[in-house]
Amino acid sequence: MILDLRSDTVTQPTPAMREAMAGAPVGDDVFGDDPTINALQQRVAAITGKQAALIASSGTQTNLLALLSHCQRGEEYLVGQEYHTYRYEAGGAAVLGGIVPQPFEVEADGTLDLASVEKRIKPDDPHFPISRLLALENTHTGKVISQQYVNQARTLVDQYGLNLHLDGARLFNAAVASGCSLAELAAPFDSVSLCFSKGLGTPVGSVLVGDRDFIARAHRWRKMLGGGMRQAGVIAAAMDYALDHHINRLADDHANAKLLASELAKLDGITVEPAQTNMVYLNYDSHLTAQKVCQYLKQHDIIVGDSQRLRLVTHLGVPQTAIAHFVACFAAALRS
Repeated sequence: MILDLRSDTVTQPTPAMREAMAGAPVGDDVFGDDPTINALQQRVAAITGKQAALIASSGTQTNLLALLSHCQRGEEYLVGQEYHTYRYEAGGAAVLGGIVPQPFEVEADGTLDLASVEKRIKPDDPHFPISRLLALENTHTGKVISQQYVNQARTLVDQYGLNLHLDGARLFNAAVASGCSLAELAAPFDSVSLCFSKGLGTPVGSVLVGDRDFIARAHRWRKMLGGGMRQAGVIAAAMDYALDHHINRLADDHANAKLLASELAKLDGITVEPAQTNMVYLNYDSHLTAQKVCQYLKQHDIIVGDSQRLRLVTHLGVPQTAIAHFVACFAAALRS
């Protein structure tokens, strides 16, 4: 068995999920005729407390649809330097939408300094792009963003007439870790992007939620971007199965991450950051150690990254019984 801790995106659909996919009734979603997709979109809208929802192939696409639907060309969104919507989505908002990013350094807790954000909101002046949107992320590097902070961000954007978007790729993890419902976490936001292909273990798929007018605009953008997927009810069926069976089990991933962090912290040559959800970050003393460990583990059927600040992600494919094995191999790699 290969143990892969690079990301929770490497999960495989379970046999039961594959069975649900195989039996899903489907239709042409571009015509609005796929019953499984229609039911899933209604369900996700309801559990997030929003009016409408739209399925897409990836979190990158749902985030892009949100930015394009909130902002016109020449307008800007305010965002964290390390947030996915700025750093890891190939500049799609700028390239495809002519939308200007205003990035900020991310604080240690995963938030943005709202005082700094307020200073960078542009006045109504033809010299500047029009500030239109603040984009946040929850979780960020496995950290849960407090609802008190989110409410403060909502107050700020209301003061300046901005909208508020959430990259909630791992919002299900945040809900399980915080004890808050998805609707509570999503309530302050005008739009939320939710990934199902990470902790929930589906092979593909994300959902964007918001009010009906917003989702109608996003639907048009999705068509323009080639995002219509025809008989995609097989994807929606996997997502629906995950909602029924894979949310509560995220607590197991969080417990495994905390166990992994506590055991790795006993080793010399690395510094381990505390885990809140399903991610463990550690720092090697040198980059050469990182490369050596990566190669050693690969020879023992364990896959990790080779960066000096290493992210290890627990997920559906990492049982608790694998933690001790991983730590033993990692300790041997450090000694080699």
